[in-house]
Amino acid sequence: MFRFHKTLDIVTLFHKAGSPASTRAATLLKQVSANATETATEDQASDHSHQTHPNRSRQEFELNITEDPPTPDQLQTILEYVGQSNISSVINGASTVNEALKKFRANSESFKRPVIVDWNNGKAVASEKESEILKMLEQVNGKE
Repeated sequence: MFRFHKTLDIVTLFHKAGSPASTRAATLLKQVSANATETATEDQASDHSHQTHPNRSRQEFELNITEDPPTPDQLQTILEYVGQSNISSVINGASTVNEALKKFRANSESFKRPVIVDWNNGKAVASEKESEILKMLEQVNGKE
């Protein structure tokens, strides 16, 4: 009998190496990714945590950490994910999608980091706050 393996969700951290906030976000994401991988390899028959705490752990995901800025298409998607009220948390001084794209094209350094994007689940967080990052990652199990 053949089993088809579900492809892993892709989570990207747009990282700035010299930024302590971005480094903390990278460390947190690596820990969550490692814990998800460890959980995925445990004996599932003896693990009942998914029944008692269904939203507490994240499914395994592929972590992509990049210091490159997003492409214009990626940026537009990120802005959709964060919503109108949070555009300024992604692009310095922008309040609309068009303004953000214009500022980004003029200067890619206007893109604030860290930004974490869960591409498969349509979520993004432009924050260094551990609670916000974990909330975004853990919300996925709530929708499944």
